[in-house]
Amino acid sequence: MPSTRRRTPPPRLLLQLALLIISAAWFAAGYAKAQTPVAPTAPTSASQSAPATTPPPAPPTPRPPRVLIFLDPAHGGIDTGARLGGNVLEKDITLAISFRLRSLLSARGFIVITTREADAGTPPTPDQRAEIANHANSLACLLVHATASGNGIHIFNSSLAPAATRRNAFLPWDAAQAPFIDRSIRLAAEMHSAFDRARIPVTLGRTYLRPLDNLTCPAVAVEIAPLAAAGGEDAMEVSNPAYQQRAAEAIAWALMEWRTHSADNGNSGRGPNPESRQSGGTQ
Repeated sequence: MPSTRRRTPPPRLLLQLALLIISAAWFAAGYAKAQTPVAPTAPTSASQSAPATTPPPAPPTPRPPRVLIFLDPAHGGIDTGARLGGNVLEKDITLAISFRLRSLLSARGFIVITTREADAGTPPTPDQRAEIANHANSLACLLVHATASGNGIHIFNSSLAPAATRRNAFLPWDAAQAPFIDRSIRLAAEMHSAFDRARIPVTLGRTYLRPLDNLTCPAVAVEIAPLAAAGGEDAMEVSNPAYQQRAAEAIAWALMEWRTHSADNGNSGRGPNPESRQSGGTQ
């Protein structure tokens, strides 16, 4: 008679059943998750998503080249120059204007050389003044004078005729300015424009003058005269500090323009023959 005892499934079959149940449960859970709607999220701005970056530093502003200006306040010491009324002496006015101009130019990046910074007993001679200027390799040379006659500013260039000269040529001492006349006239025009801007009348002229004729750089003589009343402004004497400052500021403005134009033209300001040499004089 056959046995009625129930058979137990083999262990291998039980393991396969367990794996099948687990796989079915995992699949059902994944399907339910896939069917669950996802709430939308707000878009993230670029500034929120991208890491903060520091902008690169701006390149430094190039400074204008430091160029040299030669100032010659006329007279000095025992050479009083003209008497401008009362106890006013030309030597004192030229020195006062030179002080103001040197301060303005230094603040604007110029190197300034002057023939005198005090009222010494024995001033330099015209030849000595020219030697200082010619060894300085100046962008511009200014001779400062004062007068009791006229109105406003008188600007003078040398009366020498323009002349070309080859490099390393010897220049006659009394005609050393000749190769620089054209640039000196352009410098005078720059000055004229600046004084017009400052509402100071200008008179242009040509003259034979030492040390102007002996200079190997673009050069002008600037002579300050009393300022007549005009346009509702009172007249001002050359000893008036406000007038001196106004004139000095106009000259400084002109030299800044001269520096810019010289740099644009690739010219140091010495004219066509910076290596020319002078004969004669006290050298």
